[in-house]
Amino acid sequence: MRSPSNGRPPSSGGGGGGAAAAAPAGGAAGDDDFAFYCSFLQDAAAGAVPSQLALDDPGAANAMPNGRRRKPRGPDAGAEEGAAAAAVKKDGKKRSIARILTSLAALEAEEHADRAGASGRELALLESNADARSQAMMDYYAKMEGSFDAAADSEAVARSKRSKLAASAAAAAVVAAEDSAATAGQQAAGHHQRRLWVKDRSRAWWDKCSSPDYPEEDFRRAFRMGRETFDMICDALGSAVAKEDTMLRAAIPVRQRVAVCIWRLATGEPLRLVSKRFGLGISTCHKLVLEVCAAIKSVLMPRFLQWPDDAAAARFKAAFERTSGVPGVIGAMYTTHIPIIAPKISVAAYFNRRHTERNQKTSYSITLQGVVGPDGAFTDVCIGWPGSMPDDQVLEKSMLHQRAAAGMMRESWVVGGASYPLTDWVLVPYTHPNLTFGGPPDFKIVVVRKTERASANPNLCLIISMEKSL
Repeated sequence: MRSPSNGRPPSSGGGGGGAAAAAPAGGAAGDDDFAFYCSFLQDAAAGAVPSQLALDDPGAANAMPNGRRRKPRGPDAGAEEGAAAAAVKKDGKKRSIARILTSLAALEAEEHADRAGASGRELALLESNADARSQAMMDYYAKMEGSFDAAADSEAVARSKRSKLAASAAAAAVVAAEDSAATAGQQAAGHHQRRLWVKDRSRAWWDKCSSPDYPEEDFRRAFRMGRETFDMICDALGSAVAKEDTMLRAAIPVRQRVAVCIWRLATGEPLRLVSKRFGLGISTCHKLVLEVCAAIKSVLMPRFLQWPDDAAAARFKAAFERTSGVPGVIGAMYTTHIPIIAPKISVAAYFNRRHTERNQKTSYSITLQGVVGPDGAFTDVCIGWPGSMPDDQVLEKSMLHQRAAAGMMRESWVVGGASYPLTDWVLVPYTHPNLTFGGPPDFKIVVVRKTERASANPNLCLIISMEKSL
């Protein structure tokens, strides 16, 4: 039996439409499915045609096997036969449709099974690829760990070798130092031999100055104080600046520590030259200057820098009156400026206009206000205010002004320059020339020059005061 004129299988329910839709999308596989459906439906239609023909031709139904016809029966018998034929025809159609639907369902189930199998194969392939990648990464990490372990082991071996070499070098240095110490022990009696890593510097100049045979005048000219004052300062600061010996080197003696600071303050020599003179490092000399100055401020300043009591004030007044003829004078006051490097903050406050105009160079300074007695020893100092402040403002911020405000300056006068204000306890010159009582010509020169000499370095004021007191 031929297929329909369009060459496609007859559509039945949803199965035929699904087959028709799958044909163009599947390519070659779709063509095979289309041919299978056509052949299947043609076979099903061929099986149903004989029954249909038998039902349409009543004569064929009555034909006998030998070619004879049965005798027709009555009208009731014909009706019964027609009903039976119609029932048979209807049952045949139902069975054909059921077979077609069953076949389509089986084909669809088979297609789903094929698709599931393909998905399972793809999933298995992906899992196998992931496992292979994971194994490759693990192998790579294992190789990296092995290389790192090998590098660490080699570094540890090299470190141990270096430590052994350093230990052997240190042992050799210690042995050499002990040998040199044994050979030089007789030459440097009383001093510990320094280790080899300390730079060898000459201390001949300091050894010469510190010897008892050094002349007193030369010592005073060098350090601006006598040997007795120097020994007193060393004894007073011994507990504050002394250091203990260590396993590396011997500590610098107290006398040398104090001498470095006094020489630096007295001469203003650069630290580079100070280090060569005393046989020490530059940084060591700088540290010694700071330490000794702090010890002088904390130990000696409360002891020697004191305002005179009633008995001392009476002596000062008598001495000043003998010198100048002015009664009631207890001290002479002067303010000077100490040059400094420009600070990082409040630069304008420390700018010194007068020094800048005089030196033709930008200058910064701090103020030093000092009061001295008739012997030139300081009795009061005020240090540290910015250089741009005038003398009267520095006086108002000093302890001397607070002492006068508290009533401790009654019947006492402090003489000062024209830059100070005239008060009931401060005597200043007249503003017009040739009106101030001059007195002996050396009075003002002596007092002011002693003050300027000492105030040129604020840390030296107390030292000169102590020397005068002694």
